[in-house]
Formats: sequence, C-alpha cells, structure tokens
Amino acid sequence: MKTIHETETRLKDFHFEMLTWKSSLQFIEGEVQFINQLLNSYVFEPNTPNLFERLQEFKTQIKTVQTELENIYLEISKQESELGGMMECDTMSCDIFYSDKHFSLKEKFDLFYKNYQFFKTKVFSYAGGVLKKKKK
Repeated sequence: MKTIHETETRLKDFHFEMLTWKSSLQFIEGEVQFINQLLNSYVFEPNTPNLFERLQEFKTQIKTVQTELENIYLEISKQESELGGMMECDTMSCDIFYSDKHFSLKEKFDLFYKNYQFFKTKVFSYAGGVLKKKKK
C-alpha cells in the first residue's frame, strides 16, 4: 500500500511535468505564429523554382501543427484537472490507471514535439536558402 506522501510526490511530479509541457507548447505557439507570418510574407526570391508549391506545402503542414498543438494542449489541461482523483486512489489498479494515462500523454507530447522540431527545421532550412538578398 502506498503512503499519502508517495502519492503526493507522484502527483507533484506529474503536475510539474504537465506544467513543463504547457510551457513548451506556449513557446511553440509563438514560433508557429512567426513561421506563419514568414510563410505569408514577401521576403522570398520570386524566381525560386517551385517556391509557391513549397510554401503552400508548408502552409498546409502548419495548419496540421496548429490543430495538433490545440489538441494536445486540451488533453494536458483535461488530465491536469483530473489529477486530484489520484489522491483518492486506494488500490494499485487505480494508481496504475493514472500512471498509464500520464505516460500515454507523455508519449503523445514527445512525438508531437519531435515532429514539430523536424517540421521547423525543414521550414527554416528552406526559407534561409530562398530569402531575398539585401540590395547593394
């Protein structure tokens, strides 16, 4: 049987991790706004082959990122509000239920974060190569 102290410690750990995720998502939200503005700006060399197509592809992908961002943020908030139920757990199966939910959400967050970083790298690598050059 777990002690109340062990449950409180685990609860605090889960809560802290979710706060960290939410902070990362808020930072990503700002980056997504910047990327959106970049993709919709006129700072690219107009004579770049397939420029329009590549930008459209990135714009479509950023909409997907925004949707995933909103969904995972909502899932984190929902699970965060359910953490109090962990204090009421008095069985091992109940404890395992909350732990499994947390680790499942952690996997979702980690996958989202990894995919977002890959997307951001692609956009910045491409954009950096096709920006207009400074006029002399």
